[in-house]
Amino acid sequence: MTTVPMPSGPSDATGQDPRPEATPAFALRELVARLQREQYKIQDLLSSLGFALRSLNNLNQFLELIPMIASRVTDATGGALVLFRPDGQVRLERMHCQSNQHCQDVKMALEAATRQVTASFASASADSTVTVARSAMTSLDRYVHRYLGADFQIFGTPIIVRNGERGRLYVFSRDADYSWSETRQKLVRLVADQTSVAIENEELTVALRQKERLGRELEIGAEIQLQLLPRQFPAIEGIDLAARCHTANKVGGDYYDFIPTTYGQLRQPKTQQSALAPWSFAIGDVMGKGVPAGLIMTMVRGMLRAEVLHGHAPAQILQHLNHVMHTDLENSSRFVTLFYGEYDPQSRQLAYSNAAHNPPFLWQAATNTVTRLDTVGMLLGLDMETHYYEERVQLQPGDTVIYYTDGFTDAANAKGERFDEDNLINALQWACRNRHSAQEILDYLFDLLKKFLGSDRTAEDDVTLVVMRVKPELQLRLFQE
Repeated sequence: MTTVPMPSGPSDATGQDPRPEATPAFALRELVARLQREQYKIQDLLSSLGFALRSLNNLNQFLELIPMIASRVTDATGGALVLFRPDGQVRLERMHCQSNQHCQDVKMALEAATRQVTASFASASADSTVTVARSAMTSLDRYVHRYLGADFQIFGTPIIVRNGERGRLYVFSRDADYSWSETRQKLVRLVADQTSVAIENEELTVALRQKERLGRELEIGAEIQLQLLPRQFPAIEGIDLAARCHTANKVGGDYYDFIPTTYGQLRQPKTQQSALAPWSFAIGDVMGKGVPAGLIMTMVRGMLRAEVLHGHAPAQILQHLNHVMHTDLENSSRFVTLFYGEYDPQSRQLAYSNAAHNPPFLWQAATNTVTRLDTVGMLLGLDMETHYYEERVQLQPGDTVIYYTDGFTDAANAKGERFDEDNLINALQWACRNRHSAQEILDYLFDLLKKFLGSDRTAEDDVTLVVMRVKPELQLRLFQE
């Protein structure tokens, strides 16, 4: 008896399998559908990464996703993110494996490679750090391949932040048939680019926070400095005062002060202070602007106020200041110009000494002339052996003294022209003849400077002006015990 073999599957008269899934057209549709599913999976993963980039405020949380996304969009075994630190440390930040079977081996290999590169940084001299760093970063791929061995298919791409390489993103596969197609390489680079954006955003956010914190600190410093400048003018018999200080930055190096000359004036309430008591006038300028100049200005203020109370003459006060502050000023490479004067309302005499500050202008009402109040003397802190000298001037009713800093006369307009001393002298002569108070003179001079600069410009340096006007209607009351 002969056994007839039964067909293994259905077939038609031609002997072909009539089922739809056995046709080439069906196989092609299945291939297209599988490719579409892969494409949708990749799109979903990259979309999730983009959403995380927009939503996560924590960089570490975002970096957790990078090796996982990179390995999944490429169907690889796993991924690893290595970052370069500014101090030369090269660290394995994050790693992801589809299977834990070889994860520990991969981690040990990557850590060995990063230690090798870090050692290259440590052995570099200071002069060649940049060159060695670039060489070490380039050789990182070689170390990774060496430590992982030939069993892994590896692809690495740089993390670029502001034109500098900040790390590497590695994706690896244990599959011997796995190949790094152009599409897979592009996907890894796309994930690396998203990583670069996240790192740069984090650094910009940190820098912005630091800037905001510095801005708040500067505002506090400016407020403190403003409080150190006189908020009220002393009541001096026959004298009308006005003053204003505009800083180029929030904190400046200009300084002016009205200082009581005796401890008795300090102890008495302002309402009980005698209008016939002597007062000191000071105006100064620290070389430079900003916080360093402001700190030195504060130091000058404190030392000068303490020195005045010892009752020394103006030249001796500057001499003592120069000795006391010389070391600190020399170490900071910043020096101070300072004009110091003492006014006695009973005699209407102004005694003064100058440490290389812009000499104040004295407008004499009787002759409509302007003279400079100056003495020989170097900047404070420049020369320990310099000597300061004293002069006196007799003021008359209507006379006006203008104390100023070089920010006023050095202010430049859009054409590069400076306001200069001649313009200030001419403006002072006109204002003293046509304005009737110290405040009006001050306002006129600042308005004139603003017009000179133009509405869209401000002075590049600190600008300070103090107006001391002897009242024309002065009838001196003799002080009697």
